[in-house]
Amino acid sequence: MNVSTTRDGPRDECGVFGLYAPGHEVSRLSYFALYALQHRGQESAGIAAADRSGHIVTRRELGLVSQVFSENDLRTLAGELAIGHVRYSTTGSNAWENSQPVQRSEGTNGSRREVALAHNGNLINAVELQEELLARGVTFSSTSDSEIIAALIATHPAERVEDAIAEVLPRLRGAFSIVVMTKDRVVAFRDPHGLRPLALGAFEPAEGSDGDRSRVTRADGANPRFGQPGHISGSQRN
Repeated sequence: MNVSTTRDGPRDECGVFGLYAPGHEVSRLSYFALYALQHRGQESAGIAAADRSGHIVTRRELGLVSQVFSENDLRTLAGELAIGHVRYSTTGSNAWENSQPVQRSEGTNGSRREVALAHNGNLINAVELQEELLARGVTFSSTSDSEIIAALIATHPAERVEDAIAEVLPRLRGAFSIVVMTKDRVVAFRDPHGLRPLALGAFEPAEGSDGDRSRVTRADGANPRFGQPGHISGSQRN
């Protein structure tokens, strides 16, 4: 399928969720979190999970949360780490290619870095960043800002994903809340002006974050708090 990469304006206003929960069914917790976030987006839904061996599996499709995921899907999305997304687009096509989480890899079979990313918000310098990446030979399969951010992080030379994000974050101009997952950690961050919500919560022995403070409680989280604008928060596998 040929996908146009023409960009003509803002793309996403969505709901995002991230979770590190050893000993829990992270796919099921993510499912119910996205169900509670359904009001933030009804066009598509997706979950990416990382198992103990470091394999990232992503399931995303057009439709509501209850329509996208079957029991078999939730069993397939095994692991201790997961991120999720529900999409609402302000402009542009409602196409599968623009659904999330976005999964990008760098190196042979992701040997350099593999990331899954869920993003709520808009970048006002997306065209500029995409042109820079295209000049470096990076290719795209969607028209979303999210894939640009994922590509910037996946191709960054820093060894730690947190360091890559710390370098990429100041280059992102706009309003956004983002969760990023690698094979062994989930990292969340928001724009320096705090224009998009990002709630952080913990429930023993797991940790979670999402783009709507009330949803952490509904996913059995405790003491949710808002992430600081421009700060990076993370949970990792021991």
